Amino acid sequence: MKDIEDKKILIITLKTIFGLEEVLSDELKELGYLNYTILNRAVQVKGTWKDVYYLNLHSRCAISVLVQVNRFKIRTEKDLYNKALQIDWTSYFDVDKTFAVKGAVFSDIFKHTQYPFFLIKDAIVDKFRSVYNRRPNVNVKSPQVLFDVYINNNEVVVSLNTSGAPLFQRGYRDQIGEAPLNEVVAAGLIRMSGWDRKSPLIDVFCGSGTILIEAALLASGIPSVVERNHFAFKNLINYNNELWAEILDKSIKYVKEFPCKISGSDIDSQMVLKARRNLGKLSVGRFVDISLCSFDEVRKDVDVGILISNPPYGKRMGDDINLMYSKLGDWMKRELQGFNCWILSSNIEAYKDLGLKPNKKIKVFNGDLECSFRNYSIYAGSKKAKFQD
Repeated sequence: MKDIEDKKILIITLKTIFGLEEVLSDELKELGYLNYTILNRAVQVKGTWKDVYYLNLHSRCAISVLVQVNRFKIRTEKDLYNKALQIDWTSYFDVDKTFAVKGAVFSDIFKHTQYPFFLIKDAIVDKFRSVYNRRPNVNVKSPQVLFDVYINNNEVVVSLNTSGAPLFQRGYRDQIGEAPLNEVVAAGLIRMSGWDRKSPLIDVFCGSGTILIEAALLASGIPSVVERNHFAFKNLINYNNELWAEILDKSIKYVKEFPCKISGSDIDSQMVLKARRNLGKLSVGRFVDISLCSFDEVRKDVDVGILISNPPYGKRMGDDINLMYSKLGDWMKRELQGFNCWILSSNIEAYKDLGLKPNKKIKVFNGDLECSFRNYSIYAGSKKAKFQD
């Protein structure tokens, strides 16, 4: 029976952050998934449970991997409970596991957007009671099994969240700063930049090292979640430990040589210490150089490379942002001729102080902050360039 279950074709939805849908689809193509559908903040593919395990391990730009359980239409609130009661929830997890129901509701059928989750929770509990005369407990904060419910008008999609905690919780970053960059966002920025994974890469506002770490893992081919131990699919009845061990074993590698130079710096000694500690947990950490210095003290040692940086926005940090961006622009024009530069910021006004015209502007969200990811090619004589928004 397990062999049949392992080969069953599933509808797999990889959720991501707004603006990263195309990046995620490109990543999936690179991983060999050529048939996909781009959705709102998600990309959908078909595959088996082996693919579910593989995507949880190898997707750097997804925040969760969902497996569709059921899809149906409703007309009333009662319909939702009745339809949910028909699902054999006991085939997915054991009564001793804790569970939760979360998701998103866009429907006039319900007066309160949280109410559908209570209805489905009740249906799950009632199904278990009818079978075992016992019920599983709900744990909203850290459930062992998590169901995702998406309701759009009268359409309902119920899925298993096989990741559990979001996949940006990589497991390598114990030390973070005051304004940390989401790991999935960092991975998305690197792919958006078009970095070839061979050219030198620098980050002069490295903070706790997220961009540097994601770049190093990408260049080496090591999964970003290599240090993460827990995935929700391990709590399901059909969990195949041998299959997971096989996939994991093929992904573990020891890097003897590194294909490029990756370096970073920060003016905050505590941030540099945190970045070094985070890198120290990874086998690729020894290939990344981090310096304690201001960005304008950095000197390039190659003619061509890429800069990807997430400088302070001025929202949480107490810097003189306009002056800092003006100095940043002067330094880029003076020092980074021949470099392809990418800057992420939510401070649109401060961008003007760079004194450079962007080649490209991409809307990205870092947490709740709407940001712009902007590209600047630095050529000789670009110091005379005027910013045009």
